[in-house]
Amino acid sequence: MADIVNELGQPIGWPVATDLPRPRPEKVRLEGRFCSLVPLDVEAHGGQLWEAFSADMTGVDWTYLPVAPIETEADFGVFLRAAEASEDPLYFTVLNAEGRAVGHATYLRIDPANGVIEVGYIHFSPLMQRTPMSTEAMYLMMAYVFETLGYRRYEWKCDALNAPSLAAAKRLGFTFEGVFRQAVVYKGRNRDTAWLSVLDSEWPALKARFERWLDVENFDSKGRQRTRL
Repeated sequence: MADIVNELGQPIGWPVATDLPRPRPEKVRLEGRFCSLVPLDVEAHGGQLWEAFSADMTGVDWTYLPVAPIETEADFGVFLRAAEASEDPLYFTVLNAEGRAVGHATYLRIDPANGVIEVGYIHFSPLMQRTPMSTEAMYLMMAYVFETLGYRRYEWKCDALNAPSLAAAKRLGFTFEGVFRQAVVYKGRNRDTAWLSVLDSEWPALKARFERWLDVENFDSKGRQRTRL
């Protein structure tokens, strides 16, 4: 696109055609083949999530989350009740094909006025890590944002030292934008925050990639991918 200038000869941004503000995400069900996402329900999902997260015997999955490892099921229930009541972050539970809760993720920093939203507080248990469920869950959340809600920008932020999170974001098609130094203090330590994003103009090509990867023909009889995302 050619540079746009105002009447003073100064370069300015291109006009935004998107009708703003965009709707806020709702507590809907997002249905896939390998998994589905539903609004967090403590009574329905609490025990199953506790069991799923307990499969992490080392606590490694808690290192980069904003909360410390939760030691008891009772304390986990307190955390989940607050999460269930929250509107931002808005929590969704990931259910496997059998309907059991195996992880959660959220929409947060929801900005309808600018059509910007972030995905975060992602806690996928060992039961869904490195499975098609983890990719499909992210695809379903991204599709809802761009296709149903019509947002312009979808963000991913993480501790700049969290190499697995950065790798996951790049694999999913997010573009690395830079690092905000000393952006956050959590658990008494510094966090330099890495910023990544997907734009609405990039979604059609990403959608095609996801759908090719998630197609039933891309997996052998043991559920192993034939081609990489």
